[in-house]
Amino acid sequence: MECDVAVLGGGPGGYSAAIRAAQLGAKTVCIEKEAELGGTCLRVGCIPTKAWVQTAYALKEADETFGKLGVRVGEASLDFAAANDWKDSVVGKLTKGVAGLLGANGVEWVRGAGRFVDATTIAVEGGETVTFTQAVVATGSRPLRPPIDGIDSARCVDSTGLLVQTEVPQRLAILGGGIIGCEFASIFDRFGSEVTVIEMLPQLIPQEDQDAATELAKQLRRRGIDIRLEARCDRIEETADGLRVTVDGEGMVECDLMLVATGRGPVVEGIGLEDAGVAYDAAAGIGADERRRTSVPTIFAVGDCAGYWQLAHTAFREGEVAAENAAGHDAIVDNRAVPRPIYTDPEIAGVGLTEQEARRQYGDDVVVGRFPFAANGRALMQNEPVGWVKSIHEARYGELLGLVLVGPHVTDLIEAGVVAIDAEATVETVADGMAAHPTLSEAIKEAGLVALGRAIHLPNPSPGRGGG
Repeated sequence: MECDVAVLGGGPGGYSAAIRAAQLGAKTVCIEKEAELGGTCLRVGCIPTKAWVQTAYALKEADETFGKLGVRVGEASLDFAAANDWKDSVVGKLTKGVAGLLGANGVEWVRGAGRFVDATTIAVEGGETVTFTQAVVATGSRPLRPPIDGIDSARCVDSTGLLVQTEVPQRLAILGGGIIGCEFASIFDRFGSEVTVIEMLPQLIPQEDQDAATELAKQLRRRGIDIRLEARCDRIEETADGLRVTVDGEGMVECDLMLVATGRGPVVEGIGLEDAGVAYDAAAGIGADERRRTSVPTIFAVGDCAGYWQLAHTAFREGEVAAENAAGHDAIVDNRAVPRPIYTDPEIAGVGLTEQEARRQYGDDVVVGRFPFAANGRALMQNEPVGWVKSIHEARYGELLGLVLVGPHVTDLIEAGVVAIDAEATVETVADGMAAHPTLSEAIKEAGLVALGRAIHLPNPSPGRGGG
């Protein structure tokens, strides 16, 4: 089979690249070995996890909010089988939707595992060999497991294994306090598990703003989640009814199931990259520039297999950019305003620089403004007063450097910051714009006003102290 563009992988980066290439007139094939398109995100990652997030949120609403709003219902309880049916139905609809989109755009789905034979050929296991003019590698990532004695136990599962559980574990230990670990901790606490998070670093979500990480730890602990920071797992032993986890050589955690959430690594080995001449590192992935070109000019790489960001939305954009360049256009990926959503309760979202990053780059020329959701009318109406919005700007020109949000629906609200930072907006633009009232998004404007010392719905800081 001959084509203009061959895409290896049918996840977010792959199918978006295939669709965009076809839109630009290229004869395109997408090679995917799984029975369904959508990659980790759609099949066993973002989508099913966030479906569970909605179930957890509904339980919280029933327990904590309905009565306050005057809605009387019986005691809420989890029907885990129904929750799983809902999760699976959402995944099914979306995977079918991706297949339909490929077909509607004239992309041929080649089913089977692909491997480069050379710089113009991909052999497909059990299928027809594909020859191409340009190719896009979008093979994604896989869960990593640290070398800990006993971690090969069947009771130690990765996120994919946790998503297929049919019973809620009474005691769940989570190894790793990053995004995946914290999201599942939040979910399973609502589902009724006793949750313990073991993180070797001094804070949860280590790459996120320190204030946000501190707030998350505080709120999760208030819910009864056991968070152990600067703690190292030494050994895991099977017991008659579960696992015994040794922490730092002396502490013990007893659990029925352990989620191993210690990061993901690029899928780059076993796909013939060396035969195609593509440079890669087993740990760091495929090297690719801002146009997503690899060391072979006609082969591009996108998504988790070739980037710092392990996010579906960066893969989407990288796929579009790779396809446009493969079709002879000139496009680049701008990573300045990548949104960072975390679907815990409370939600967290950031874009641009964290406060710590901004201070490292700009020193004393950094001003922050923070506005609490406890002073936001819509948040109070929704019984969601926890959290805040923090704006970060540099003092010389007023350019907005970052936004960090903790609280209700902030994974949706962060788009305002994406647009502002992409447009190189100033904090004045954010603060002086009109925000609809009453809305959660008013908190973004209000944080800008705090940073400028012009707060309306909070007392202003003392003169000389700025907005921080």
